[in-house]
Amino acid sequence: MALQQRLGRLLAGLSLLLPLTLTQNLQAAGLMQPVNSALPSLSIREQHVTVDVEDGYAITEVEQVFHNPNDQDLEAYYRFPVPEKGTVAEFTVWIDGKPVTGEVLERKQARQVYQQEKAAGRETGLTEKDSYKAFDVLVSPVRAGQDTRVRLVYLQPAFMDTGIGRYVYPLEEGGVDEEKLAFWTANETVSEHFTFTLNLRSGYPVDAVRLPAHPQAQITHHSAQQWTVKIDNQPAITEEGQPQASPAASAFRLDQDIVVYWRHQSGLPGAVDLVAYKEPGKDRGTFMMTLTPGDDLPPITSGSDWIFVLDISGSMNGKLATLADGVSKALGKMRPDDRFRIILFDDRAEEMTSGFVTATPESVQRYIGKLAQLQTRGGTNLFGGLSLALNPLDADRPTGIVLVTDGVANVGKTHQKDFLELLEKHDVRLFTFVMGNSANRPLLSAMTDASNGFAISVSNSDDIVGQILTATSKLTHQAMNDVRIDIDGVRTADLKPQQIGTVYHGRQIILMGHYWGDGPAKITLKTNVAGKEKTYRTRFDFPKQQGANPELERLWAYATILQMQREIDNFGEDRDLQNGIVDLAIEYGLVTNHTSMVVLRDEMFAQYGIERRNAKRRELEKLAKGQRQAAPPTSNRADTAQPMYTSPRPSFSGGGGGGALGLGAMLPFLILLVAGHRRRQH
Repeated sequence: MALQQRLGRLLAGLSLLLPLTLTQNLQAAGLMQPVNSALPSLSIREQHVTVDVEDGYAITEVEQVFHNPNDQDLEAYYRFPVPEKGTVAEFTVWIDGKPVTGEVLERKQARQVYQQEKAAGRETGLTEKDSYKAFDVLVSPVRAGQDTRVRLVYLQPAFMDTGIGRYVYPLEEGGVDEEKLAFWTANETVSEHFTFTLNLRSGYPVDAVRLPAHPQAQITHHSAQQWTVKIDNQPAITEEGQPQASPAASAFRLDQDIVVYWRHQSGLPGAVDLVAYKEPGKDRGTFMMTLTPGDDLPPITSGSDWIFVLDISGSMNGKLATLADGVSKALGKMRPDDRFRIILFDDRAEEMTSGFVTATPESVQRYIGKLAQLQTRGGTNLFGGLSLALNPLDADRPTGIVLVTDGVANVGKTHQKDFLELLEKHDVRLFTFVMGNSANRPLLSAMTDASNGFAISVSNSDDIVGQILTATSKLTHQAMNDVRIDIDGVRTADLKPQQIGTVYHGRQIILMGHYWGDGPAKITLKTNVAGKEKTYRTRFDFPKQQGANPELERLWAYATILQMQREIDNFGEDRDLQNGIVDLAIEYGLVTNHTSMVVLRDEMFAQYGIERRNAKRRELEKLAKGQRQAAPPTSNRADTAQPMYTSPRPSFSGGGGGGALGLGAMLPFLILLVAGHRRRQH
């Protein structure tokens, strides 16, 4: 049977493994207070989210009003999950009725300044990053019986995969930090007014927009290139034209991610897009080049083995029965000539099977019975489970490894470099479904990158069938290996990523960097596909001056910071790298593991000798954003005169009208890490 058919059947079974709706184990975004606090908690009266998605990146603004019902001033502590590859670029607190934008300092210095201002009783605010888990926002004081308004703005890249775009507003924290859970409780309700507005502006026609978990959302189709999504918990309007407040009836809970999908029209050409920013009079500019390959990667056919690596640690309590039932259904979908192994891990790792088992009806039923008897226990020895799964492997058969875990290792080897060294010993590729906003995304992503795989994040609000369709298309076609891009004619440097590696069917290549000068440049992409060299070429101009997208500077800086942070995660603390992160983050106004953003009264910035560079950058960005929105969306395609590709880009075609993507919705809650297909198979 063709590999595409086999994977379709197996992944259909895996889809049954995923509908875990386990909200009792989740922690939502919200206002935190000590568990033993005797005072009534602060409340979130309003939260208004505005998202602007343009070709290549998204800007998210979250404006909130905190209320203190007590007769004494209090500190507000708001915690929300770190968005995927997102970084805070603005934190603003309204002081004396006026918005004051924060500035970035080294982490310890920012905390010291905040504590000093808090002790002095002056208005102040702080935004810190808690590693990969969450952003922590502190505001002091929220005056007795009064409101305090704050705004947070973060940037993140946005890209298409097989013609599908995806945006997540993260609210489900995941609840993996036991120390914080033991000390803090959360008020996760917006008591009065919540709105979510997403403005989609695309350089290419969009034929559908969908929110799998929020069917109440209003979707407005302005044109083929412009859509708006709106969620409002107070749609009713009074006779005076004002929103009708009804707190008891309209409270909105911050415990479910908002996921928005959009789909490009089918048949669009493979293309190269260029967005650039260069200030007048400056020789150096910043660019983002997006390459969307044509659909010319040939399909592959082969048999496969599957290894299920199951986390039965205590953190899986309440999830294991559903997990076991899902794996059982997946086994039942296998063909008789397929094979499987089952690995279990908690504090230690053990194999339920004795090597590979042929998927006969008898063997499938036998292990379904064993899975039904599983019970949770102990910690999470992720390294031990993965090690056992990788030995032995059959070199003559492509292998898929499905690891189900919360992704937070706490027993045995837990350092990122240990996992990378393990993978270096085995010729496998990892394909990662990262589920949960507090999952150890840096570890799982580093593992897939090290093995030339790719990662797909999965939310509890996702359309998991659509995610499986996307993954299936990667495993049924040859990949572009050892991808190299040369730019000749215009000087470029500081390129991110430094190495592109492997590009799978339907994936885009996003290259960021600096350029000097302007004029024509020759772009050459070379790659190896199924052992044969392929070359793609085009030619287009880099602009002399372009002021529409100043956010590119921050996006480039954060891509650079992520690369530096990964080196620290892989090889340990490095003072030079850490100093480099701090310098970049301060220059470009970014919250990182080593920097935070602090808000002070206007006059206090000067007293502390803090330059207002981030406030100036935000004014420039807001002006540019307003100018972009005043004009209709335009294409950024650069290779129209000399197309790089001759075939249309891959897409999921057909299905669904009236703004639906035509994909069934299921609600998972787990991490799926799929390791599949030996390198020589591509």
